[in-house]
Amino acid sequence: MENLKNIQPVDDFNWNAYEQGESYGEVSKEDLVKTYDETLNKVNDKEVVIGKVTSMNKREVVVNIGFKSDGVVPMSEFRYNPELKTGDDVEVYIESQEDKKGQLILSHKKARASRSWERVNEALEKDEIIKGYIKCRTKGGMIVDVFGIEAFLPGSQIDVKPIRDYDVFVGKTMEFKIVKINQEFKNVVVSHKALIEAELEQQKKDIISKLEKGQVLEGAVKNITSYGVFIDLGGVDGLIHITDLSWGRVSHPEEIVQLDQKINVVILDFDDEKKRIALGLKQLTPHPWDALSAELKVGDIVKGKVVVMADYGAFIEIASGVEGLIHVSEMSWTQHLRSAQDFMKVGDDVEAVVLTLDRDERKMSLGIKQLKADPWENIETRFPVASQHTAKVRNFTNFGVFVEIEEGVDGLIHISDLSWTKKIKHPSEFTQIGTEIEVQVLEIDKENRRLSLGHKQLEENPWDVFETIFNVGSIHEGTIIEVLDKGAVISLPYGVEGFATPKHLVKEDGSQAMVDEKLQFKVIEFNKEAKRIILSHSRIHEDEQKAARKEPAGEKKSSRKAKEETVMTTPMEKTTLGDIEELAALKEKLSAGK
Repeated sequence: MENLKNIQPVDDFNWNAYEQGESYGEVSKEDLVKTYDETLNKVNDKEVVIGKVTSMNKREVVVNIGFKSDGVVPMSEFRYNPELKTGDDVEVYIESQEDKKGQLILSHKKARASRSWERVNEALEKDEIIKGYIKCRTKGGMIVDVFGIEAFLPGSQIDVKPIRDYDVFVGKTMEFKIVKINQEFKNVVVSHKALIEAELEQQKKDIISKLEKGQVLEGAVKNITSYGVFIDLGGVDGLIHITDLSWGRVSHPEEIVQLDQKINVVILDFDDEKKRIALGLKQLTPHPWDALSAELKVGDIVKGKVVVMADYGAFIEIASGVEGLIHVSEMSWTQHLRSAQDFMKVGDDVEAVVLTLDRDERKMSLGIKQLKADPWENIETRFPVASQHTAKVRNFTNFGVFVEIEEGVDGLIHISDLSWTKKIKHPSEFTQIGTEIEVQVLEIDKENRRLSLGHKQLEENPWDVFETIFNVGSIHEGTIIEVLDKGAVISLPYGVEGFATPKHLVKEDGSQAMVDEKLQFKVIEFNKEAKRIILSHSRIHEDEQKAARKEPAGEKKSSRKAKEETVMTTPMEKTTLGDIEELAALKEKLSAGK
C-alpha cells in the first residue's frame, strides 16, 4: 500500500479529453493520422515495387511494401524459386491498393513479366547465369519458366550425357544460360549443358594429358550404340568399338556390357586435339588363338557353329574368337556353281575337317565334303567305259549338254552324240534342264574329273541300213521343210534329212521349188561318216532330157517309158524289198526314240 501511495498521476494529463474518449494528449488525432501517412510509402496501382517477405506458408507469401497493410502473393508464383525465405526482397506488381475487404492485392508473376523481356535480352548480352523453373515436358525437350517467360530447353542441352528419363527434371529449378532469342516471335532457348561444358573441357584436357597407350583404367558404361560402347572415364568419354569388345563375333554390344556397369578398359589410342579416346576390352584377355590346342593339325575333325554366311562360304567358330572358313567349293564334291546358303545357315552346328592351319596369320580353312568319300577315287570301277546310266541335265552350251550322274560326277554329251539322225543346232531342241536322260560312258578323264558321254550310242547306228537304201542314184520322195540361202533341207523316209543346193531345186518348168513342196529327189552323194545325204530334183528331169536327145525318134517314147520304169523300179525294189525286216525294226526304234 505504501508503494501505491507514492505513485503520482501525470500532472498535465487531460482528463477532460479522456472522458470524451480521446487519449492523444496535446496532439490532435488529425495530426497523428497525418504523421502516420507520411511514414508510409506512397504507391500507385499498376506499378512494380520492391517488397520484403515477412512470412510464408505452403499457400501464401506475405510481402511488406511499406504500405499501411501487407500484401499476399500465392506461393505458386514462386515455384521457380524454391529457396525463397523470410526477409528476401521480391518484386511485386500492385494490382489494387484495396479490394472489397480492404486488402492490398499484389502479384509477383506480373512483376516478373513486366520486365522479363528486358532481363532476358540483358542476360544473353552479358552471358549471365540465370535460374529457371522446369514446368513440363514438350516435344524434343522441356518448357522452362525464366523471368516469367516460357523458354525452350532442348533435350540435348540438359546435360552432357544422354538423358534416359526426362520426367525427373520436371518441377526442378536449375541454372541456365540463354543461348538464343528470336526477337520476332519472342522465343527463348536456354541451355544447362553450356554451363558445365566449359568446366568439362578443361577437365578433359587435364585427363587426356595424363593418358598413355596401354594404360588400364576403370570406367562406367555411359551409353550403348549399335557400333560400340561409350565409357565415362571420370569426366572424359572413350569409345570401345564393337570389334574391340570381344575376340568372338558380337551382334550387338548389349551382349557384352550393360548401362552403368563398371569395367576395366585399356587405352588403344587417343587424339589430343579432337579429344577422342579409343578403348579396348578384349585386349585385357589373351587371344583365343594363343590358347588353341597345340595338338590341332591339318586333317583333324573339329566341331563348331556357323556364325556368318556369305555366297562364297561360311565362317565356323570352333572356339570363342577362333574361326575357320568353309569355302563353298569344300561343301560338296559337285562342281556346279551353288551358293553356300544351299548347304547351311547361321546357327547350325557343323563338323568339318581342317584343310589349312596358319597360327601366325590366325587363319584356318575347313571342309565338309572331305567327310564323304571322293566319288572319283574308284570311278573306273563304278562308271566303266560302255556302262549305261541315268543322268540329270544340268546345263547347256552350244556344243553339248552337261549332266550329273551323281553328286560330284559330271559328264558332257557332245551335240553330235545326241542323235544319229536329227540335225541339232542347239541342245535345247533335244532336251531340257532338270530332266533325266539315258547316257553311255564313252571316255573317262580322271585328272579333270569329267566323263565323255553319249546318248545316241544306246541305239544302233541306222546309217548302216540307210547306206543300202539311199545309195547314189536312187530316187525317193521328199518334202522341203526349210529353205536357206545355201539350199534347202528335205525330209526323207525313215526320219532322215537330206540337203539340196539351189541349182538342184529347179523344177522342169524352170521355177524354184518352195517350202512344203513334195517332190522326187535323186541321191547324188551319201556320206555315212558325216551323216550327209546330198539330193537333187533337177537332176531327174535333166537326165531324162539327155536320154531323150540320144534316142531315135521312133524309139523315143517307148525308150523313155522303159527308162522311167528302170529308174523308178530299181530304188523302189531296194526300198520295199531290201532288208524289209531290218527297216521295220529300225522304224520302230526311231519312233520310240522320238
